[in-house]
Amino acid sequence: MKYNKKDYIQISGDLFEEVQLKRIFRDSKTFVDSVPKKDPREILHQYRNLHADEIDLKTFIADNFEPPSDSTIKIDLPKNRTMEEHIGLLWNYLKRDKVNQSQNTTLIPLPKPYIIPGGRFREIYYWDSYFTIHGLVISNEMEIAENMLDNFAFLIDEVDHIPNGNRVYYITRSQPPFFAAMINLLSKYNGVQWQLKYLQQLRKEYDFWMNKKNRLFELNENEFLNRYFDEDNLPREESYYEDFQLAAGFDENKQKEFYRNIRAACESGWDFSSRWFYDNENLTKCITTHIIPVDLNSLLYFTERKLAELYKLADNKIEEKNFLHASEKRKQLINKYNWKDNFYFDYNFMERKTTDIYSLAAVYPLYFGIASDEQAQYVADIIEKEFLRAGGLITTTNHTGQQWDAPNGWAPLQWLTIVGLRNYGFSKLADEIKNRWLKLNRDVFNRTGKMFEKYNVEDTTLFAGGGEYDLQDGFGWTNGIALALAKDLDLELN
Repeated sequence: MKYNKKDYIQISGDLFEEVQLKRIFRDSKTFVDSVPKKDPREILHQYRNLHADEIDLKTFIADNFEPPSDSTIKIDLPKNRTMEEHIGLLWNYLKRDKVNQSQNTTLIPLPKPYIIPGGRFREIYYWDSYFTIHGLVISNEMEIAENMLDNFAFLIDEVDHIPNGNRVYYITRSQPPFFAAMINLLSKYNGVQWQLKYLQQLRKEYDFWMNKKNRLFELNENEFLNRYFDEDNLPREESYYEDFQLAAGFDENKQKEFYRNIRAACESGWDFSSRWFYDNENLTKCITTHIIPVDLNSLLYFTERKLAELYKLADNKIEEKNFLHASEKRKQLINKYNWKDNFYFDYNFMERKTTDIYSLAAVYPLYFGIASDEQAQYVADIIEKEFLRAGGLITTTNHTGQQWDAPNGWAPLQWLTIVGLRNYGFSKLADEIKNRWLKLNRDVFNRTGKMFEKYNVEDTTLFAGGGEYDLQDGFGWTNGIALALAKDLDLELN
């Protein structure tokens, strides 16, 4: 692989471990995003030649590393602005110009400007970007919207897939594969033939997910579905202390299994949620790699449909037929393994049964047209009965203290649900969700002047909680979906 984690002293080696385990920074992501002020070899030589009782580690790090700054720091926007005006002004603060190559930073250089989520998230993120792009389109920021896709195509060429984000420590995992959906979204403005520029990269992205060694699982003979994974089985560099502490009581084999499952949960984007916990327990019982997620396989279904479409445009009838067949096979398997008791669930292949965790991942088959009309009716009924709250939709029906569970709501899941319901004619429920979510966004903005990463949809007077870090503002996907819903553009896929 082009980028080797061991080449970066911020994410590997004895200095890195000591900084993280001694909690020199409150947020473990701070050090891995720092940049050495001089040759890393010189810093390591100096560090290793100092006796433990001679070194003030905090001072040593301050002298030798440039820490990152939060992306939304020092934002000075005019008062008395509307939420929409605020978001329009915010794009420039969340924009990052192309990054030149540097051997010392963990940031992977990208050829074109891009939008970051905000706060501690100082880099481009894969699945965030799909929802951010919706807002860029509405703000007439078409050039940077297309730049986002070009940067992802570049990353596929560079590292064979789209990583979690453009950081070296993210390259062993991806995120929910929305690349085909991004291409589809912008094709509405650039035309169908325009999509062919990404055919090679989309195929390469698909091949990454279909690697039988890790992300593809055979449930029965010739019945393959996908799971989330990570090539590494060590603590996450950006959450090293947290992972190390959680695994402290495990033996070595159990630690490796735990670290891989935690990393795989991060690949899902739902880090963390009861979706990934054995028997609905807690983070130490994370079993992500045992799960066949309904959202991931819905995304890969759409990727197969998009590849079939692009191969048809390229007049490659053999590949068109192959991918149409693959998509139909996957659709059948999703409905075989992920559908139970009138709802879509994740499937635990180790126990040969669904997890029975009620989550908004169930709306993906509606968003991508996999569900039948009857199935969509059942899902809509359960969404209205079990998920709808004062501020929109809860993420799961479980209260665990994790950020991807109740009482939190997230912009991308509101959007996927609203559009998925509209695809099947449930416009009244979709509008109710939209109105409640937008009201919450506006109310919180009017109180704080900020757009947040997530919201408490059960008690709308409280901020959202959970997670390994403080509540982040900015915020790319919240901004994008707020604009899309406020404009009420009909951007559904089907």
